[in-house]
Amino acid sequence: MNKEDKMLYTVKETSVVLGVNVHIVYNLIKKGLLPALKLGSLKIRKETLQEFISKYEGMDLSDLDN
Repeated sequence: MNKEDKMLYTVKETSVVLGVNVHIVYNLIKKGLLPALKLGSLKIRKETLQEFISKYEGMDLSDLDN
């Protein structure tokens, strides 16, 4: 199964797709900006990731504490 066929991404895979550190992905999940499923480990749906990218396009999410 190639990446295009996957329905769920791990936090590490999500960080690669977004081009950020895994800690940023965990922070996005913790702050409620990126919904995730707990299936053993945290997983992000492919559709959720696409919606996240569309929703926050053009926004500065580099400081999630403010």
